[in-house]
Amino acid sequence: MATYVVTGVSKGIGYGALTVLTEDPANTVIGLVRDKAATVNKAAADPEFKGRSNYHILETDLTSYDALKTAAAEVAKITGGAIDYLIANAGYVSLFDNFDGIGTLAEQPKELQDDLQKSFDVNVVGQIHLFNIFLPLILKGKTKKVISVTTAFADLDFTNAFDIENAPLYSISKAAMNLAVSKFSAQYKKDGVLFLSVCPGSVDVDRYKNTPPEQLQKLGGLMSKLMQYKPDFSGPVTPQDSVRDMKAVWEKATAEKDGGAFLSQYGNKQWL
Repeated sequence: MATYVVTGVSKGIGYGALTVLTEDPANTVIGLVRDKAATVNKAAADPEFKGRSNYHILETDLTSYDALKTAAAEVAKITGGAIDYLIANAGYVSLFDNFDGIGTLAEQPKELQDDLQKSFDVNVVGQIHLFNIFLPLILKGKTKKVISVTTAFADLDFTNAFDIENAPLYSISKAAMNLAVSKFSAQYKKDGVLFLSVCPGSVDVDRYKNTPPEQLQKLGGLMSKLMQYKPDFSGPVTPQDSVRDMKAVWEKATAEKDGGAFLSQYGNKQWL
């Protein structure tokens, strides 16, 4: 039996986490979203959730400290004041910087500044507030694990070896958050809390279904680099499979051995 709080469960990896973690009826899973009604209706209409009553959906916003405080108080009422896992999945994934390098984005300086600011507001500042606000509940839990869902694009060695230009602003914010995770670990490892950054791998979340052909062509360049990295790469996995891979990593990880680390879905630095 474990109690989970997962952010961003309305779609993609977060919804996959809600699906996978509620498979065990002994678990209690609390999903945090910006639109509670839409997510509740989505789960209610999903045959996967038929007969499952071990989840709760609460509304909050990573960019609002007060909203996060309110959500933590609601979680405490549900769980009796303790949680085992905090899975920080929600984040801002920009479409502005998805296809171009940082020098090309510089041709639109205002858009670059605004997008980078939003990336930091959500992916760094919001996550730091999330961790701090929910930490009292984690400290009272049995497992005491805080997981930040990150990206391989934040890895310097991978970026440098394969000249990965794509998503520079998103990658910069995620790299900053990876370091924040290590700083949390440095402070709270002595209390038995695991802080860990885990990459979900390449996941099919329908991000490019309405992408114009000229941008898809740029995406093709990225795919060719991924094939160089892993010649037998067969494409993205489902959100549910990604969550199962990450779950195996965070269940095995310990604060003493892995605290503050940045790992792949395989528990190492193999990103695909």
